[in-house]
Amino acid sequence: MTPPPRPWFWLLKSEPDAFSIDDLKRAGRSPWDGVRNYSARNRLREMEAGELALFYHSSTRPTAVVGLCRVGRTAYPDPSQFDPRSAYYDPKSTREKPRWSMVDVEYVGRLPRAVTLAEIKDEPALADMVLVRRGRLSVQAVTPAEFEHVVVTMGGGTIPS
Repeated sequence: MTPPPRPWFWLLKSEPDAFSIDDLKRAGRSPWDGVRNYSARNRLREMEAGELALFYHSSTRPTAVVGLCRVGRTAYPDPSQFDPRSAYYDPKSTREKPRWSMVDVEYVGRLPRAVTLAEIKDEPALADMVLVRRGRLSVQAVTPAEFEHVVVTMGGGTIPS
């Protein structure tokens, strides 16, 4: 099966007490590290610089898409996998064959209105969205139609060029 043409869009989940959209705004650019799920890691490896992502606050009430970020650097080895003092250390990962990757993301902006998971689940146009079908995955692909629907129709925002 041939993948759809670029650009691709993404959804990145973060717990706001660990790293929020406001933290990214302050930093401007930050590594998206600590991903330890193979499916999510594979999505990181598919990303290309310049692609847009929904920034999703998880493990909070309510969980919601709160803003947008852009991939600033394609996947590269996550150094925390090599650090025995890190919570993300993986003793089976080597520098020659790293298991885990990360990307850098850049702040784009907040949505005028946060779009909650409950609203996304209630929206028929988003019934096939990965967030609805496989909600726990921390890095997800989003179709162009889903991205536009969440950002413009539900979030009141615009899609940056």
